[in-house]
Amino acid sequence: MSKAFASQADLEEKKVSFTKLSDNAYAYTAEGDPNTGIVIGDDAVMVIDTQATPVMAQDVIRRIREVTDKPIKYVVMSHYHAVRVLGASAYQAQHIIASQDTRDLIVERGAQDMKSEIERFPRLFQAVETIPGLTWPTITFKGEMTLWLGSLEVKLMQVGRGHTKGDTIVWLPQQKILFSGDLVEFDATPYAGDAYFSDWPQTLDNIAAMEPVALVPGRGAALTTPAMVQAGLAGTRSFVSDLYANVKAGAAAGKDLRNIYKDTHAAMKPKYGNWVIFDHCMPFDVTRALDEATQHPDPRIWTAERDKAMWLALEA
Repeated sequence: MSKAFASQADLEEKKVSFTKLSDNAYAYTAEGDPNTGIVIGDDAVMVIDTQATPVMAQDVIRRIREVTDKPIKYVVMSHYHAVRVLGASAYQAQHIIASQDTRDLIVERGAQDMKSEIERFPRLFQAVETIPGLTWPTITFKGEMTLWLGSLEVKLMQVGRGHTKGDTIVWLPQQKILFSGDLVEFDATPYAGDAYFSDWPQTLDNIAAMEPVALVPGRGAALTTPAMVQAGLAGTRSFVSDLYANVKAGAAAGKDLRNIYKDTHAAMKPKYGNWVIFDHCMPFDVTRALDEATQHPDPRIWTAERDKAMWLALEA
């Protein structure tokens, strides 16, 4: 391979923030590394996305214990990606909840995803040897389900495909606080290797129509005002739309993947190049966008071998 993954050289530790959005909602963020959401009800705690390993999850648990001693009963998987879910065992939750679509993806490609993600981004898998294996939900749902944490209503909802087909948001309707998973990013590049580019903008519009007053994105700072929420939605929407438009134009012109990648990277870099993990995501994003624009409406499975072949082709 002529060039390593952009993320294999990313070794700098990130500063963690633990942001209070309400008496019931907190955001664990780390300068563009994957976020974790926390919901504290009357009688239990829910964790949304777990960090990548049980050892990394211990820092989330430590922060939770600074604000509550209530038991962590629920873990919610916003989607299936390894970096989001492989720390789940640390919480010893009674229930792990995901959409049925997410469970289907774990069955189909969870093992391949785990191997490829660990090789792509080793810093995000600290103490990788502590991962006991794939994380399997104990409860699945289709479309929407509601949990009551005492008097606190918590809705788990699929509002459309985008980052994956299984994307789940967590919504606190009484407080209008939303946890988006990787459907929304803030000053961080959306990873779209398993995406549905044609659907994603409408899904973001569906979230906007809920009028959240605060939102925890998949990456980036917690969005603590309606204006920040709108900025996060608009930024994610423009990135997805701009990238897909560039790739479709290249495909229509008969260009191959390598040239479409070079042209799209050059077109996107002035506006988005300062976003976290831009150079890491772009090869995967362009490859998936070309697939969708041509012959693969559903994402193909990423394997470690496919990752390496793509990087070799694009960076030669």
